[in-house]
Amino acid sequence: MSKSSWPAAPVIYQIYPRSFRDTTGNGIGDLNGIFEKLGYVADLGVDAIWLSPFFPSPMADGGYDVADHLDVHPLFGTFADFDRVVERAHDLNLRVIIDQVFNHTSTTAPWFRRSIARDPDYDDYYVWADPKPDGTPPNNWLSQFGPPAWTWNHQRRQYYFHNFTAAQPSLNLRCERVQWELCTIMRFWRDRGVDGFRIDAVTSFLFDTSMADNPAASETVQGRVSGADFVPYTYQDHVHDILPGDGLAYAENLREWAGDEIFLIGEITSGNESVELACGLTQPGRMDAAYTTDFPENDASAAAYADILTRASDPGRLGWWLSSHDQPRHAAKAGNGTVHDVKFLALVLATAPGPVILYQGEELGLIQPRLSKSAVTDPYDLLYWPDGPGREGARVPIPWAERPGRAFTTGQPWLPMDWPVDISVSVQHIAADSPLRFYRAAFAFRRERMGRLELQDWSRDGDIIKLEYMDAQVILNFGQTPVPIDGQPDFASGPTNDVLPGRTAAVWLR
Repeated sequence: MSKSSWPAAPVIYQIYPRSFRDTTGNGIGDLNGIFEKLGYVADLGVDAIWLSPFFPSPMADGGYDVADHLDVHPLFGTFADFDRVVERAHDLNLRVIIDQVFNHTSTTAPWFRRSIARDPDYDDYYVWADPKPDGTPPNNWLSQFGPPAWTWNHQRRQYYFHNFTAAQPSLNLRCERVQWELCTIMRFWRDRGVDGFRIDAVTSFLFDTSMADNPAASETVQGRVSGADFVPYTYQDHVHDILPGDGLAYAENLREWAGDEIFLIGEITSGNESVELACGLTQPGRMDAAYTTDFPENDASAAAYADILTRASDPGRLGWWLSSHDQPRHAAKAGNGTVHDVKFLALVLATAPGPVILYQGEELGLIQPRLSKSAVTDPYDLLYWPDGPGREGARVPIPWAERPGRAFTTGQPWLPMDWPVDISVSVQHIAADSPLRFYRAAFAFRRERMGRLELQDWSRDGDIIKLEYMDAQVILNFGQTPVPIDGQPDFASGPTNDVLPGRTAAVWLR
């Protein structure tokens, strides 16, 4: 599909392939499972799917430790299976976005093994540094998971840098040969029919080449750095290891490699100045959109919503979301888990002034499940168990029906599926008042009735956010106290009668 076919503010449905649907009985979701359920996704009224990595990987970090960017992991299927997904998606008028993990590779990647051996062609592919005279790491940088960002390699007798786990060595993205590799990867998938790329951890791409120590974070900065306040990473002001002066302009490379017709959306992993960085990365000639963690990490409050709008030079370039493969399910985190509250948060997203990302199963109102430590494989969750971010819980497979395996698999699912009864797709498809039916209605209303979602004005009064569009007015009541309204809305997340109840959203068409 051409870029002109993209709406200005698309709705994107994220699929974590391992947990979507298994067609082989091995308990792991696959590309054929995605193919079979694309009709279901299209019925949600979304514009695109985003596929999390399906590339070869040892799965040290849920597939985001890529060993080969130009292949399909046998667990997920084959190139033929991928091509069928793309063809079917396009038949359903769905665009296809795939992850591009360019910040790092797996330690099992051939590039890394050759770099360790100082192969002249690969010597500079990764970020290597000599130790201090006393053998300690070159500086105080921490990985985003908390431990030191430097790991010693005894064969090369240098430290390698990693923004995330030690199994994910950071690429040297200033290396021209690396840039050629990334350009080749993007064009390979573009030529295979992909319509867009989600750029993983784009704010971690570059660092200050002086490798100076990061200073301690002020109380204000610490409150904004992404992650729980008990994670050491939040104790630093990341002025040297996250996007130095030339970092924003690097997005122009991504645009050149992808081509003008490809939709680019980036993940902002820097909590400090996150919105400002997102707006900088989406200037003309760069990415189309970027999203931050500000809204979900602040429990989707009116204050967080207003803060984003205040800081954004153009809210239409910011992605709006609440759950993902990296964040716990929001139904009982940002809300109280009731159907009423699930519908409120759904309409908060459906009326947002920019691209929207829905995470698989979100439309069912799924509550974050509890997992035993023995079931968890995620390194971040295990590092702070039982107080980790809950990434693995968000990856528990989707319940499609009420039978054994919940129609996700005929075998043993890779994570326990202890979902409540009657929460599955098959039940909610029939139940008139279900979250699933509401999501379908809300996003159909966004697409068909609300017009161009270009924000004209907005205001905040306590827990009340008002949004003014050319063709609609939106009122979001994030609080518990009812507020008076003038006239019945054209669409609302719950009953209204001269007042907008607490935790209710409503839209009036002009």
